[in-house]
Amino acid sequence: MSIGQELPQLLKQRLFYQGRKFNFDVATLRLPNGSEGEWECIRHPGGALAVPVTPEGKLVLVRQYRFATKGRILEFPAGTVEINENPAETIKREIEEETGYRAGKWQKLGQFFLAPGYSDEIIYAFLARDLEKLEQPPAQDDDEDIETVLFTPEELEKAILAGEPIDAKSISSFFLARPFLSLV
Repeated sequence: MSIGQELPQLLKQRLFYQGRKFNFDVATLRLPNGSEGEWECIRHPGGALAVPVTPEGKLVLVRQYRFATKGRILEFPAGTVEINENPAETIKREIEEETGYRAGKWQKLGQFFLAPGYSDEIIYAFLARDLEKLEQPPAQDDDEDIETVLFTPEELEKAILAGEPIDAKSISSFFLARPFLSLV
């Protein structure tokens, strides 16, 4: 992507791992300030995330088991952008699969780097409104262990401030969506 780009000079590159969702490489670079060194990077196609809001003003989140954290964390529905897919298409598919809701109204909230110290992944955040519960939601992926939960914006903010296990992309997107949410 082009946000924040100021390309270093690539001196040497080697790929350590090519995975299903991302690649990992090590490159010898000359940075814009002239410094040279070897850096590792996770190359990721990006992710799309929705902050879904019910007509009653509740936020739809998922409590999902994540192997890397060895536990369940609270997240907004999200997914990896597939090859030749627009992030808006990605999240429309993912919200249905993960929550069983379909949104009638979409608004782009913004985009941001997830972990720029070691990854080029960009998250594309959207506000999803006019939700309707699907009678027959699409099947979840085999590796997904997800429970849909509803929170008021106030309840979610309290959970964030209390240190509940919530991922960074969800916290960031919640604060991008706050101006559009009804807070008491």
